[in-house]
Amino acid sequence: MKADTDELAKIAPELKAGDKVELSGFIYTGRDAAHKRFFQLLNEGKPLPFLIENAAIYYAGPTGTKEGMAIGSCGPTTSGRMDPYAPRLLDMGLKAMIGKGERSEEVSRAIVRNGAVYFCAIGGAGALACKCIESCEVIAFEDLGCESVKKLFIRNFPLIVAIDCHGGNLFKTGREAYMRQAVTVNT
Repeated sequence: MKADTDELAKIAPELKAGDKVELSGFIYTGRDAAHKRFFQLLNEGKPLPFLIENAAIYYAGPTGTKEGMAIGSCGPTTSGRMDPYAPRLLDMGLKAMIGKGERSEEVSRAIVRNGAVYFCAIGGAGALACKCIESCEVIAFEDLGCESVKKLFIRNFPLIVAIDCHGGNLFKTGREAYMRQAVTVNT
């Protein structure tokens, strides 16, 4: 399925855990250090460096730009490190998160509560992922280097819906399917 970030609020209810999506549009990078600063801003009553409502955050810290490319290697980081921050951002209107790995039950409930989605990108394929990134602009916290917040324009970025807004969770169903298969093979 092809999807556009401008329509995340509209398409999120249609997505199911396990769906393959090619996402296009603007997304923002943010890792641990940036999320800490997001919360400092929010706790001080200041705005975030981008409009959070209906936005997508990619948990990535891209490397330096390669010649002829918009960005260097740009693979996902472990999403669980952002779990302490995600529910509040989802409650503020964040519509999608992109990363790798399982999420906490609290994050899963916040995804459902807010009609959002968690996409997984392919870990270890950052050099390939950067080919889907057409532009990159540092918009906040430049002093954080690769962990600065960047606005990216992506085209046909390959993702898998890992947690959908209906409670579907690929980490749970995938594990259950594997265990059923293992029991069948061993009996």
